[in-house]
Amino acid sequence: MSTIRQYNVILLLVAGLGGLLYGIDVGIIASALPYLSATSGLDAAELSMVVAAVLLGSVLSTLFAGTLADWFGRKKLMIISGVLFALSIPIIALAQGYGPLLGGRLLQGISAGLIGVVVPLYLAECLTPAQRGAGTGVFQWLLTLGIFVAAIIGIVFSMRLDTLMEHGTASKIFSYKNSAWRDIFWASLPPSLLFIVGSIWVAESPRWLFKRGRTDAARAALLRSRTPEMAQTELAEMQHLTHPESALAIAKPKGSLLQKKYIVPFVLACVILACNQATGINSIIGYNTAILLQAGLSDLQAHWGYVSFAGVNFLMTIVGVLLVDRIGRKWLLSIGSFGIMVSLVGVGWLFYQSELHRVDCRSAVARLVQQHKKSAIELTPQLAASWMRQSMQGKAGILSYPTGRPVSLVVIYSVGKFSAQTPAIRSDSRTPGTININRADCLPDNAVRAFFANPFASFGRAQKDPLVIDHAWLTPVPTAAHGWLTLVALLVFASFYAAGPGVCVWLALSELMPTRIRSNGMSIALVLNQGVSTIIAATFLPLVGTWGYAMIFFGFAACTIVYFVAAAFFLPETRKKTLEEIEMIFQGEH
Repeated sequence: MSTIRQYNVILLLVAGLGGLLYGIDVGIIASALPYLSATSGLDAAELSMVVAAVLLGSVLSTLFAGTLADWFGRKKLMIISGVLFALSIPIIALAQGYGPLLGGRLLQGISAGLIGVVVPLYLAECLTPAQRGAGTGVFQWLLTLGIFVAAIIGIVFSMRLDTLMEHGTASKIFSYKNSAWRDIFWASLPPSLLFIVGSIWVAESPRWLFKRGRTDAARAALLRSRTPEMAQTELAEMQHLTHPESALAIAKPKGSLLQKKYIVPFVLACVILACNQATGINSIIGYNTAILLQAGLSDLQAHWGYVSFAGVNFLMTIVGVLLVDRIGRKWLLSIGSFGIMVSLVGVGWLFYQSELHRVDCRSAVARLVQQHKKSAIELTPQLAASWMRQSMQGKAGILSYPTGRPVSLVVIYSVGKFSAQTPAIRSDSRTPGTININRADCLPDNAVRAFFANPFASFGRAQKDPLVIDHAWLTPVPTAAHGWLTLVALLVFASFYAAGPGVCVWLALSELMPTRIRSNGMSIALVLNQGVSTIIAATFLPLVGTWGYAMIFFGFAACTIVYFVAAAFFLPETRKKTLEEIEMIFQGEH
């Protein structure tokens, strides 16, 4: 194997490790969440924030990732992001309480935000046009591998728990769950250490070196992955686009940033990045097990379902990597977004069929709850059946309750204008599920947190307001067959997403941005991307509790329509073009 080919392989492996870390960031919480929810004492809002903290941290770091990439260089920022991820693991795994958990997840998110900008940026600037599609696809491929690895780790712990549930005591089961989510996070430490070592070894981006006026260093970096003729050609194209007076003038391009050649690709990239998250991909991954549990699968079946989801996501990403440089980005994005839209409608319809029968038993729950005091409700099959009959009185002929089916219960309650939601529990659980309704779960700890929880609410007045049960949704749990159908629809979703947007979105982000604004433009677009994802993740459980899964999935499908239109009608094909040639498309030269 030639030296150039060896270096390109190592370059892809290092960048792929960045994708692996990003995937672990996204996927690890789905495996840990059931155990974290059972042992941490966190309410639904706090659990949502722990899930969303990675995305929030990504937004915060992405804001500055482009500037930092220009300041430190691509290589140094990759090293920094790996170190931050490694530091986050002990903070989370050793956490005792909400604060450290949230802080550790935020640090993971900061690392993910930096990786999400700097690794695709680094790949786009280092790889040849013929390799760029597949190379950036490797980032996404190992990202899905990270999600798959997280799912495998989760199923191992779930199988052990299933065995323990047969003979173990309640205290042993609790102890196992408490250690399980910590061990799951510890398992994600080794990839970060490998990424740090690999990032130290690779060369700096030649285009970053060129922008800094270091032409000789840029040529040397290009020669590590290209022939001398290719390196000279790309250097000439860089000089043509920047119109330098000399080789040292390249860092000072002139002209307004409000020109069409900057605005059009920037807006197009932002729309694609925002719509990519509006498909609900991160929330579907993060809450996958919970979704399948509510669809009718058992705990072990739901965990296996998540493994199959992650596996399909991983395998179909390989298909996307093989096709992206053959049929192009535009076609993959168009076909993928259309398939996503259809599958989301299918999942929404399946949940609609079961949620038709859900009833609100808030009156019955309210009678059990005394104002200003904590109330623990153990959902037994007998109690669930009684509440369902009471709530259905006078409604016969409209909807019929599927008798004999277990039910799930979610309670939404509030104090003043501050609300909380309990995790869903099922009446057919092997160990009786208990819902704790606590006034303190609604009220923020201080006025600052109160402002971010609800800027329109009065924190002082809420201290005197009574606890109110807003909704107590009893929903018949569908059959296992219904759950498997839902899983099939989610697997179709994963297939189209992985082969299309999953691979191409990073290319759209790095290829569309002109050289002059690439690093900061990518940061802004990725902020929008992560901002949409954070909002969805933070509000997912409360919205599901209020409106049900059906409306959430129909909403995701509606957003995907915009995605399809942008990809099919406005996105230019960038296959096998240098970054400078793509920039000329928006200048009207091609």
